[in-house]
Amino acid sequence: MADLVLADVSAGYQGLTVLHGVSFTVGAGEAVGLTGANGAGKSTLLKVIAGALPALAGTISYGGQRLERTRADRRVRRGVALVPEGRQVIRELTVQGNLDITLLARGKIIRDREHADRLDAVYTMFPPLRERRRVPAGDLSGGEQQMLAIGRALMCRPSLLLLDEPSQGLASGVVSQLAETLAGLRSQVTMLIAEHSPMVLDGLTSRRLEVRMGRINIHEATA
Repeated sequence: MADLVLADVSAGYQGLTVLHGVSFTVGAGEAVGLTGANGAGKSTLLKVIAGALPALAGTISYGGQRLERTRADRRVRRGVALVPEGRQVIRELTVQGNLDITLLARGKIIRDREHADRLDAVYTMFPPLRERRRVPAGDLSGGEQQMLAIGRALMCRPSLLLLDEPSQGLASGVVSQLAETLAGLRSQVTMLIAEHSPMVLDGLTSRRLEVRMGRINIHEATA
C-alpha cells in the first residue's frame, strides 16, 4: 500500500470545470470518507483518480508515481480500482463472466491458477456469489450486484480501492452487511469512499473529506 496525493487537481465535462484545485492526501492503509451533496463532485473526483476522466490541471501521485497522464487500465495494474456508482455490472453476463472479464486487466485470455485463486477469495468473501455464479448479473438483487461490483474490483488485487456510493439503493440490513465487509478489507487496501450513509462510514473511516459549495472546497472533518 502507498500514499495517494492530489495537488491542485481540476477536472470537468464538456468545457464545464467541476473540480477546482483539489488537494489532499490519503495515507497508506487509511480509509477516508468522501461526503457532500449530490452534484458536489464526489463521483468526478473518483473518476479522475481512476483515470476514467482526465485531469485538466494538477497532479495525482500514488506510491510516488505520477498518474494523471496514465491510462485507466495501467492505473489498474498499479493497484487502483474503482467500484462505480450504480454498480455497472454487465447484466447479460453471468456472475462468473463478470469476474472472468478481469483477466483482460492482466493481459490474459485463459483462466490460470492465479485467476482461480482470486475467484476463490472473492467467493469466500461473498458466498452468495458462489451460489449464483451461473446466474446473469441482471437477475441478481441490488445487494448481490453490489457484492459483484466489489468482487470484480478485488479480482484486480488493488491496493487502493475507490468506492462511489456503495450503499445506494440498498436496504438497511444489506448496508450493515456491506459495512462489515468493507471493515474486513481495511487491513488489505487503502480506501477512499464517497458515501452518504453514516452506517457505512462510522467505525470504518479515520476521517472524512467534505466536498461542497460547487467549487469543491474540501474541508477535513474527523469521523
